[in-house]
Amino acid sequence: QVQLVESGGGLVQAGGSLRLSCAASRLTFNTYTIGWFRQAPGKEREFVARMNSNPGFTSYGYSVKGRFTISRDNAKNTQYLQMNSLKPEDTAVYYCAAGRITGNAMMPDYWGQGTQVTVSS
Repeated sequence: QVQLVESGGGLVQAGGSLRLSCAASRLTFNTYTIGWFRQAPGKEREFVARMNSNPGFTSYGYSVKGRFTISRDNAKNTQYLQMNSLKPEDTAVYYCAAGRITGNAMMPDYWGQGTQVTVSS
């Protein structure tokens, strides 16, 4: 059974940074697009960032572009989301996902359990 396990969430002040990790198991990591989504209370799940399987093309949601950076270590089956200049509106549960690209959108096949990020003003 495929597992995606997120870590690195927490409480940070506005302007601060956090790095989320997504460790994958039972999945051929470098053949999947791995991405991040987030969901704030009362809102729909929102695309944050993704990295395609090959050759590592990245894409970011408009609200995080220039502040967040996605990267991966294929040898460790781990993907990272470096989040800088955090804002209170970044507060959400962040989910790691593995899936495919259909058209220009990522279609997740697998989800992690999520990690809470809270940014205080």
